[in-house]
Amino acid sequence: MDKENQIIGYVVPIFRGSYEYASGLSATEEAHVKGSTGYVAHRDLFSSSVELERTEHKSRRTVMRESAERISLSKRIHENEEYHKRMNEDSLMHTPEFVIKPRSHTVWEKQCVRLHCTVTGWPEPRVVWYKNNVSIDPMAHPGKYKLDSSYNVHCLEINRCDFDDTAQYSVSAMNSKGEVSAIASVVVKRFKGEVDEHLPSPRLLPCLEYGVTFETHIVEKFGVTFGREGETLSFGCSVIIYPSLQRFQPEIEWYRDDKLLVPSKWVQTHWSGDRATLTLTHLNKEDEGLYTLRVITKSGFETHSAYVFVRDADAESAGAPGAPLDVYCQDANKDYVIVTWKQPAVDGGSAILGYFVDRCEVGTKHWIQCNDTPVKFARFPVTGLVEGRSYTFRVRAVNKAGMSYPSRVSEPVAAMDPADRARRGTSAPWTGQIIVTEEEPVEGVVPGRPRELSVIEATKNYVVLSWKPPGEKGHEGVMYYVEKCVSGTDSWQRVNTEIPVKSPRFALFDLAEGKSYSFRVRCCNSAGVGEPSEPTEATTVGDKLDIPSAPGRVVPTRNTDTSVVVSWEASRDAKELVGYYIDASIVGSNTWEPCNNKPIKGTRFICHGLTTGEKYVFRVRAVNAAGISDFSQESEAIEVKAAIASPAPPYGINVLESVRDSMVLAWKQPTFIGGADITGYFIDYREVIGGVSGKWHEANIRSVSERAYRVSDLKENMLYQFQVRAANMAGVGIPSVPSDTFKCEEWTIAVPGPPHDLQIQEVRKNSLVLLWKPPVYQGRDAVNGYYIDIKEADADFEKWRGVNEKATDQKYIKIEDLKEGESYVFRVRAQNKAGVGKPSEATEPVNAVTKPGTSEIVVEVDDDGVISLNFQCSDLNPDSKFIWSKNYEPMTDPDRMTLETKGNKSKATFKTPSEEDLGVYSCVVTHTDGVSASYTLSEEGLKELLKISHEHKFPTIPLKSELAVELLEKGRVRFWLQAEKMTANGKVEYVFNDNMISQGEKYKMNFDKNTGVIEMFMETLSKEDEGTFTFQLQDGKATNQSSLVLIGDVFKQLQKESEFQRKEWHRKQGPHFVEYLSYEVTPECCVRLKCRVGNMKKESVALWYKDGREIKVNEKLDFSEGVLTLEIAQISKKDAGIYEVVVKDDRGKDTSTLNLTDQGFKDLMNQVFSVIANSSTPLKIQSTEEGIRLYTFVNYYNDELHITWHHKDAAIAFTDRIKSGVVGEQLWLQISEPTEKDKGKYAIEFFDGKGGLRRTVELAGQAFDDAYAEFQRLKAAAIAERNRARVAGGLPDVVTIQEGKALNLTCNISGDPSPEVTWLKNEREMVSDDHYILKFESGKFASFTITSVNTSDSGKYSILVKNKYGTESGDFTVSVFIPDEVVGKKK
Repeated sequence: MDKENQIIGYVVPIFRGSYEYASGLSATEEAHVKGSTGYVAHRDLFSSSVELERTEHKSRRTVMRESAERISLSKRIHENEEYHKRMNEDSLMHTPEFVIKPRSHTVWEKQCVRLHCTVTGWPEPRVVWYKNNVSIDPMAHPGKYKLDSSYNVHCLEINRCDFDDTAQYSVSAMNSKGEVSAIASVVVKRFKGEVDEHLPSPRLLPCLEYGVTFETHIVEKFGVTFGREGETLSFGCSVIIYPSLQRFQPEIEWYRDDKLLVPSKWVQTHWSGDRATLTLTHLNKEDEGLYTLRVITKSGFETHSAYVFVRDADAESAGAPGAPLDVYCQDANKDYVIVTWKQPAVDGGSAILGYFVDRCEVGTKHWIQCNDTPVKFARFPVTGLVEGRSYTFRVRAVNKAGMSYPSRVSEPVAAMDPADRARRGTSAPWTGQIIVTEEEPVEGVVPGRPRELSVIEATKNYVVLSWKPPGEKGHEGVMYYVEKCVSGTDSWQRVNTEIPVKSPRFALFDLAEGKSYSFRVRCCNSAGVGEPSEPTEATTVGDKLDIPSAPGRVVPTRNTDTSVVVSWEASRDAKELVGYYIDASIVGSNTWEPCNNKPIKGTRFICHGLTTGEKYVFRVRAVNAAGISDFSQESEAIEVKAAIASPAPPYGINVLESVRDSMVLAWKQPTFIGGADITGYFIDYREVIGGVSGKWHEANIRSVSERAYRVSDLKENMLYQFQVRAANMAGVGIPSVPSDTFKCEEWTIAVPGPPHDLQIQEVRKNSLVLLWKPPVYQGRDAVNGYYIDIKEADADFEKWRGVNEKATDQKYIKIEDLKEGESYVFRVRAQNKAGVGKPSEATEPVNAVTKPGTSEIVVEVDDDGVISLNFQCSDLNPDSKFIWSKNYEPMTDPDRMTLETKGNKSKATFKTPSEEDLGVYSCVVTHTDGVSASYTLSEEGLKELLKISHEHKFPTIPLKSELAVELLEKGRVRFWLQAEKMTANGKVEYVFNDNMISQGEKYKMNFDKNTGVIEMFMETLSKEDEGTFTFQLQDGKATNQSSLVLIGDVFKQLQKESEFQRKEWHRKQGPHFVEYLSYEVTPECCVRLKCRVGNMKKESVALWYKDGREIKVNEKLDFSEGVLTLEIAQISKKDAGIYEVVVKDDRGKDTSTLNLTDQGFKDLMNQVFSVIANSSTPLKIQSTEEGIRLYTFVNYYNDELHITWHHKDAAIAFTDRIKSGVVGEQLWLQISEPTEKDKGKYAIEFFDGKGGLRRTVELAGQAFDDAYAEFQRLKAAAIAERNRARVAGGLPDVVTIQEGKALNLTCNISGDPSPEVTWLKNEREMVSDDHYILKFESGKFASFTITSVNTSDSGKYSILVKNKYGTESGDFTVSVFIPDEVVGKKK
């Protein structure tokens, strides 16, 4: 066969080179060819040719000929197919087809698995992978799944498989011609006993969705947490995801001991959008463990873990054990299940006697105890279950003190055949009863022997047998009888005589401990009982599983200041080990407390919740189903404090100065110093030639303590890299990351180099202190100042801004006005005469917050006058030290201060404080989270402290008040002062003009030591009492004195006042005036004279006088209120005079006088005028027919009241056109025929002898227009009313006249112009004739005459007058009578 053209089968991938040879296409046309129909046909041709291969043995010549013919034929076929393809490309399309299908896999947990398949089809199929019929999205599970497609080979990769990955996986290929699918299964197994201490770490894949890469930060993390059984515990973390997309939600997963938690009645999870919370609703010891939060985004995941400890609840009875835990059901069968559990860590102080197992049928709340006597083995077979029903179980521990709380209930388990359970799955355990169906029995066949009978478990309480059903069941469900036989005998005894068992498992109880037994089993059905199985070997009743031996050597190791790492040697030859319990005890207490309440596997555990500084010892016990081992030996005592480790690497290496053969480096202190002071640094360097780094060389053999070092013996113009290692007492840490490449050359710049070693102290919510060291390279001139820059930590580089406008010559600065909660970074620039140099390296971000518990330096002055600075720190650890500085430089002059530290307090005491001590004093506490504070001692502050110090050295008795004098009743004189505080030993001396005075007839002294009030009394003051009075105080070594000088006018005034008070006292012994005669003006403008009297009685009288004449007062005097009044209504000048009131009785009299003449009367009237003015209403505008009137009302008008009208702030000169007047209580101003000149502001001013009162109104604009229009209207109406036609009078209402008489009536008519006159009779107009004569003469008189009246003239008559201003009428009635008729009526 021609090897060149031999077809070797379907090969993937079809490489581009060979394909070019076959097709003759270039590489640039590959993509086009792949999508063309020719490519598909060419590939199919190679595939179909495989079927033509033959394996016959032929000669070489024959083979070559056949090969050539085949190649020729293939070309002809190919050309023919190519032609038809061009004619109809649809003939190439075909449904997808699996060339290679994915195959099933069984893998171990945490392994990776790949499913492959090869698919053909045209158009190119779309391939989708499914898990349990749900499509797989790799982006939804980053790191879990990876999909790959290349040259029609498709791959699904599952990373780090776990039990959840056990599923049926399918792959679907679909195009426009159809769809096909293939199925493969993945089974994930766990190796028994294998424990993975780490969570699965999915392989990270780049996030391709929307081109967004998410950054996840977990903050406000939960720490080690302690809870108690029965409590509800919640904890969580805040999660920050950047960028924040509105609809994007991360996947939140919670794990306990690496097992994914799912929400249940015990576990609740919550995600609020920025915080993940886990709530354990009812704590049990099963909830103890390592909890992990995993936040998964499409860019990766972040995790945080911490341990949760669950302590036992207080027992119902003292000394009772803790509850068992982890109750689990296994080997469940039709009427049988084995219940297992773990023993509690706390036995209550006495050994646990055993355990009781309770069961409860699902759907009920009735618990039934399964064993009558307690079992010590932590595993118990429960029999007698009803097939098809589901049960839950719980366990209780008992000791001599009582019963424990029951454990958490197990998961429900169904009593059914395992084969049925496998067919039905594990779903729906809560249905209460599961219906089991069997095949239709066939009667008449006896079952065969059971197979493989064995003892699978033997304890001193029970033995468990297990077997397999017989191969010959008789096509009917079988049951079993179990028989036992004591070894050495042939007597078989049936154990279950009443009811045969359905399960191929059986537990035998009530066996004699120590005896040996053999067992066999018979099958039975309706056809009969079969032959027995082969008997088991002799089994001795007793515990086959031994209690594990005590663990070996226990070694504690420091971890943190509240935890210790405990490790131990595992128990030897321990079988079925469940785990270990660790106990801890404070040295000397003899009290042991459990460190864990859930057994842990492994031989290392971190014990949390310990007291810092205390010494502890530890012991360990091993646990398996047989029981708990003896305690291990106690460990050595260990003090709880943070462990010491080597420091982390320094960072931020930069060059401070460079010369021809040396360079000065600086770096930043490691972020973690290992719990001990850094003792020094080691520097290495290496050459870099052509981008290739050489070997590292040590720059210093001895460590350097400063964070700056000059590396010498370098080569000029050579490139170097550097690395730094930090060392402490634990050793030398790992080296830092190699620095940037620096060139060793002479610096010639004029400006200084960068400052270095920036440190931040005294961080508060709005301020901090920044310190730095000067640049090593000074430039051409010395450094003369520094500039400090600041920016927010997350701000751009352009946001740097200066802190100080003027350079500071200090190497520290206090930066204020920070925004609370904001993070900042800082840098420093040095300047000299040439200019400002480049900035230093920026500090690490610092958050402007005042941490809880932050304290400041307190200045104290003790009783001996000693001044000290005091600082207290609550966060000390054993290695912390207080470092005091002055102006942020270490104190070099110990002669001026004494430093003393006791416990968590440090004191810096001034020896001889003076101006030399002025400055800023700071204190830093090492090995803390930046605890520091400062105090500025200014010149004013020093003076104040020295003053206080002097007062403490030479104490004075503080005084609440200095010596003072006051007058008492009868003119007595009281000298007094009050001290702040005096003891019972306090004394007072009284001095007058340097002479001691004492208690006597003239002086009375009193000293109240409780209140500190010191008093001296004198009855009167005479001329000899002029001088200086002094009180001298003494209380121990404290003294004080206070003096009062009474000489000259001061003494005379006091003496005069004393005399007056004495006279007043005598006056008040009889009736007297408490308040002397005065007056008040009521709102009604009445003047009321009043006075208040006291010490009156029934016989006392009061008399009023005016100008010496008694005034008779109508009202009866009532002294109950002690007020006498006299009212004067409508006061006028005649009421002026001198008023006097006299009160008297047999004890004496008193007089009060009030002068109401001249100025007194004027003052009274001004007050009256003020009341009148205040009662005035606002000025109002009124239009009249004459013009515009302004007016106001007052409550009362007095003729003496002076008022002034103003127009435009000028007094109005009254004329015939502008007048003012008073009508009753109305004050008015009349403006007749107003014009434009009358517009403006008008005011009326009331004079009351003081400021007066002014009321104003604005007569302008709309107000003037409205008033003027109303005036015109009223004026026109007045004219019309005055000139309209009127019937002035003269007409009677009724006229009675005798027939035949003449009637003549005349009335006056007025009106301008002269009105028209019309007469009416019965509403009809009358015309003058001989009978009715109607006249209107001189335009004033109208007459009506009836020459001879007859009865027809009776009726109603009216006269109607009318002109252009109006019409008016007058009516009268005429009644005509005949005399004869009248006489006849009378008769």
